[in-house]
Amino acid sequence: MTEFSQNPKLSVCLKGDCLLLSLGGDWLLSSSRPNIEEVDLALNNPPKRLIVEGERLGAWDSSLILFLYQLHKRCLQADIALEWGAIPEGVKRLLALATAVPAQAKPANAQPSFLERIGTKFLELGQETYEFIRFIGEATLTLLRFVRGQAHYRRQDLWWLLEECGPSALPIVTLIALLVGLILAYVGAGQLSPFGAQIYVANLVGLGMVREMGAMMTAVIMAGRTGAAYAAQLGTMQVNEEIDALKTLGLEPIEFLILPRMLALCLMVPLLTAYADLVGLLGGALAAVSLFDLTLLEYLHQTRTSLALHDGMVGLIKAAVFGVLIATSGCLRGIQCQRSAQSVGEAATSAVVTGVVAIVVADALLTVLFTRLGL
Repeated sequence: MTEFSQNPKLSVCLKGDCLLLSLGGDWLLSSSRPNIEEVDLALNNPPKRLIVEGERLGAWDSSLILFLYQLHKRCLQADIALEWGAIPEGVKRLLALATAVPAQAKPANAQPSFLERIGTKFLELGQETYEFIRFIGEATLTLLRFVRGQAHYRRQDLWWLLEECGPSALPIVTLIALLVGLILAYVGAGQLSPFGAQIYVANLVGLGMVREMGAMMTAVIMAGRTGAAYAAQLGTMQVNEEIDALKTLGLEPIEFLILPRMLALCLMVPLLTAYADLVGLLGGALAAVSLFDLTLLEYLHQTRTSLALHDGMVGLIKAAVFGVLIATSGCLRGIQCQRSAQSVGEAATSAVVTGVVAIVVADALLTVLFTRLGL
């Protein structure tokens, strides 16, 4: 038998191929205690087994746990079988928790290559596109169930949402549409006045507002105002597990929560666009009559001459499409929200960005399509 330490609190002796480690006394942070270096000498010529006994242990705290955890790591590195003898059950449980999950190595700081980053972005874009299309498909099926009278939702929610994204949005829509009409008239008259053609300011404002700017500006306002609100509302429900509660009750969230929101936006955005067109024409008339040599009658007559029924239909069709895109973006980002407060803000921001990008892309495609069709 070889003895390596005769410390009153730590006794280490080697018996054949077995190392016996006996602990005693108080192991407290506030008092002197052995350290792991006193055992390292015995582990230089590693035994096959190490047995830890603690029959003589008194009071102990985290210093004992740290000592035994370091001993456990050294046994793993030297491939020594470690056996726990008569040590307190509390120590065993704490060591089991400390050694249950091995420490992970720190990830390397190597930056991915340029091609790898491009590939990752394309994969993320593909996944986002798939989620967007799948959500539109689910919403379409839900709308069909609504038409057949099989959808489950609260009608008072629909009326409240119609008021929230309709009449409540009139002040900001009025202000923006009036200013856009003024800007179009002022810029157009500035270019046309040198040629004595300021009468065509009415054509510019009328066609610009009815075909493009009315629907576009209304949609952008609703994306920032209502789309972000939908994402924040649904994201907060995700955080509070309210959506999980609906599923537990057997209710489909896409019917109970998303369908009323999509119906409200699809109905209100075209109506708000028609209102924005009228306010924009009024703003153009104010600029043309007050700043340039035009009468109100001339402006109204030229506007009526320049506009046709299909021009108004083009703007309203665009507005309906924009309403679907805004509702889809806001509700999708809200449903995808993670269960944290930070994710709610990120969902609202992402809903606005996604909605505005979708609006611009859809407007470009619809403009090309209507031009090809001669509308």
